[in-house]
Amino acid sequence: MLLRTTDPFRDFDRLTQQVFGTTNRPAVMPMDAWREGDRFVIELDLPGVSAESIDIDVERNVLTVRAERVARNGDWEALASERPRGVFSRQLVLGDNLDLDRIEAGYADGVLRLVVPVAEKAKPRKIEISGVGSSEHTAIQG
Repeated sequence: MLLRTTDPFRDFDRLTQQVFGTTNRPAVMPMDAWREGDRFVIELDLPGVSAESIDIDVERNVLTVRAERVARNGDWEALASERPRGVFSRQLVLGDNLDLDRIEAGYADGVLRLVVPVAEKAKPRKIEISGVGSSEHTAIQG
């Protein structure tokens, strides 16, 4: 007689890994971000996602990227299914010093690239000192 025991925690752990991902296989869009001079660059991996299914929104300082990898339809039997399917979403809180009205987006080879320029008001600038070389001095009297 074969005795089989079930472990509900193992099944729950497996479900959690499928939904939230693991360090080896995250369920969210992997991302790299860096600064190049006066612009920030963000790249998100979206392999197998068509450009038409990607939606990018900015509201206040929150950038939201949504994408969908559609499951294949047809008369076939899956032998392995490790790639997540469905709708994915990622939100990034951007700083006040970025120009959110001039974000550029491009998509090539499964990588979404966003370029966010630094706002003009946040760029360093020189302040001119007026009255240099003037012989007029103002004394503070108390």
